[in-house]
Amino acid sequence: MTGLEILGTGRCLPQRCVTNDDMARMVDTSDEWISTRTGIRQRYFCGEDEGVVSLSTGAARKALEKAGVSADQLGLILTATFTPDSFTPSVACQVHEALGCTAAIPCFDLNAACTGFIYALETARSLLMAGSAGEYALVIGAECISRVLDMEDRSTCVLFGDGAAAAVVRLADVPYACVLGGRGEAAGLHANSLLPGQNRTLFMDGRAIFRFAVDIIPKCLNQLFEKSGTSLEQVDHVVCHQANSRIIDHVVKKLGAPEDKFYKNMHRYGNTSAASIPLALDEMLESGAIQPGQTVACVGFGAGLTWGAVLLRF
Repeated sequence: MTGLEILGTGRCLPQRCVTNDDMARMVDTSDEWISTRTGIRQRYFCGEDEGVVSLSTGAARKALEKAGVSADQLGLILTATFTPDSFTPSVACQVHEALGCTAAIPCFDLNAACTGFIYALETARSLLMAGSAGEYALVIGAECISRVLDMEDRSTCVLFGDGAAAAVVRLADVPYACVLGGRGEAAGLHANSLLPGQNRTLFMDGRAIFRFAVDIIPKCLNQLFEKSGTSLEQVDHVVCHQANSRIIDHVVKKLGAPEDKFYKNMHRYGNTSAASIPLALDEMLESGAIQPGQTVACVGFGAGLTWGAVLLRF
């Protein structure tokens, strides 16, 4: 099966780092309350001159540089986000302009919430295989969730952060598998930014989403391993959507897996939705945690409800 090769990754964060102590000055909470329940110690919030387009462009430039690919060699730009700076033109089109691309190529945004980057990888692969996207695709996960937070709701505002990460990919004869799923169940997690008469705020039923996550992650991974003919033991790393350390701990216990196989970085960024998985991959590649020839399973879950997993060989 023709898979995807990740040639380069990059990340970009807002300038403002907001610690748990900073959050305690905004809402009735504490570092102890947040960190023991979520594993989060800090996150980044966009300033007035920052947004999804600027973060996406910064991440894209780093990914292109590491990949050794120029902007004009791209055949596709795809951005996964549920918090675009504008609903039209798309973030992807604005990144195309910011990068100075001269070629006319497909550019569009995709919204699968926190599963967005996995949906975007599979979409990019499909377009590359169809011959509709040239040789190289730029896949971005980016969010500015601080714009849709109710800063008086401590059950949500302490959890999320802003950021972007990108990957330059192309088709390659490497192991690859992907499973995607979704169902209409919006009550537990939604943002009201488009509903008339309502504030631009995000609502989450934390307990319901926790139950959903610890159930769907093992199921999704098992489907991925069955489809790819591999097993958890054969995978070098598992990168879950970085929502809550307790969710990952529960999944590790449920699967009877080694704890160190499951990467965590939510303590630095909080829940960055579609950006969380590519942020983790970029960190791991930069630090050398991912070595050439290793296999990585990425699994996400989010509003919709949506879920998905992808198996990548580096």
